[in-house]
Amino acid sequence: MTLPSTSELTAEWSSAQLLYSLYTNLAREFTIDLQPSTELAVGGDHPQPDSIEVARLWLKDADQRIPVHQMRQFLQTSRLADEKALRTALLHYLRKPAHDDSDRDKVDFLAVQLFSVCAPSPLEDHEVTLEFVARILEPVLGTGDGGAASLEPLEDLVRAANACESLEEVFRSGILETGRKLKAAGGEGYFAPVTLGAFTRFNFLMRRAFFRLMHQDLNAILDGLRDLDLRGVTTLDCRKADFSAHEPVDRLRMICQSWKLMFQAEYAFGQPLRLLVDLRAVVEAALLPGAGQESEKTVPSPARAKAAAAGADSHDPAAGDDLNLEDDDQA
Repeated sequence: MTLPSTSELTAEWSSAQLLYSLYTNLAREFTIDLQPSTELAVGGDHPQPDSIEVARLWLKDADQRIPVHQMRQFLQTSRLADEKALRTALLHYLRKPAHDDSDRDKVDFLAVQLFSVCAPSPLEDHEVTLEFVARILEPVLGTGDGGAASLEPLEDLVRAANACESLEEVFRSGILETGRKLKAAGGEGYFAPVTLGAFTRFNFLMRRAFFRLMHQDLNAILDGLRDLDLRGVTTLDCRKADFSAHEPVDRLRMICQSWKLMFQAEYAFGQPLRLLVDLRAVVEAALLPGAGQESEKTVPSPARAKAAAAGADSHDPAAGDDLNLEDDDQA
């Protein structure tokens, strides 16, 4: 067995220190119980032999405590998540001798997030070829052969998503479930450079498709709210979308407009996609003839309005779901 060189240990130590800073900030934001490490917090550039083992054990424990959805949210919103941090985190997971489902989900996110940071902008969909993705990620993934032929169904899924006219249509299409099954079916082969590059391309193009559909849904909601306003409707029963039973139309408009501003960048924030789907359904149902809108014209009491406001504020877009096709509530 060849022992790692001093330069390799120094590089591992430097990566561990960066991840320690990243993870402890993440844990502070989400109140995750991570034990502090004096060695990683104050250690110098040249670690002692025992310090490397301490770092490995600390990172192993942190990996088990940090769920993928909180990692996604943090790394999409934190200024700490620059190219170096994303690259270091991705390499950390790729170098594990064996991977579980959580590792795969984190690698799945980290690869597309790193690609989105490194890829030039503007970038047209047709320019995002397998070769282009491989070239951008080669410093991390290296090169590899084989595997691409078995991933041809991914192209069909992207085309199907681009043909959809709403987020609801995507959710009903089975695209998300099929994508998840393809990822899980790969086993350890998922982490091979060509396979991971293909899924990174798939995730990137699916994010773009969802971004476009998300804005279409927001515009449809705003148009519907304007029509309801002209009809004199002041509140809507939005319990289906996890708002109140008498949600003020003016407040819904304000929330949607704030989301449009926050969602100007495709990768800046997570998106509450299910909420948008449900809210659009509520608004379109209210526009149907004979929707019983007379009962909705009653202005809510101050107490109910306050409760509605509190319920709406709980849907902070920055705390929403990522577009990474892993959880039932996530695209």
